[in-house]
Amino acid sequence: MNRIAVVPGSFDPVTLGHLDVIERAAGLWDEVHVLVVHNPDKSALLPIAQRVALLERSIEDAGIVGNIVVASWSVGLLVDYCTDVGAHVLVKGIRSQVDVAYETPMAIVNRHLAEVDTVFLLPNPANAHVSSSLVRQVSALGGDVSPYVPAAVYDYLQET
Repeated sequence: MNRIAVVPGSFDPVTLGHLDVIERAAGLWDEVHVLVVHNPDKSALLPIAQRVALLERSIEDAGIVGNIVVASWSVGLLVDYCTDVGAHVLVKGIRSQVDVAYETPMAIVNRHLAEVDTVFLLPNPANAHVSSSLVRQVSALGGDVSPYVPAAVYDYLQET
């Protein structure tokens, strides 16, 4: 039986912190679905298809190995996707207590709804301060985001 995990996120855009979590998840589970989800509470910078493409390229460029599937999900509950692919674990990167406070109620509900557990991974300290929101803001104001994002994302942001 394959142990399948889902790493969900908006990945708007994908950061080096995201790649760290994906790489570690790929080492812990037999199959990892990196799932770009629509967050109705956020105004997106990149269309979902572009986020998927940048994730695929960034994972490949980083040399992350494992059985990794990159997909998107915009309708229904996240646990519905988990049920569809046979995943019993969600993997979330946690940077601070704010993330813990935000993620804990959702983890409890996901466990209740579909017996899907949530595993929190702490970030590499070098990336603990990095978020997609920070990258979007710095990029919009003309700052250098190259220390925070994969080369494919940096190149894309420079072109737009």
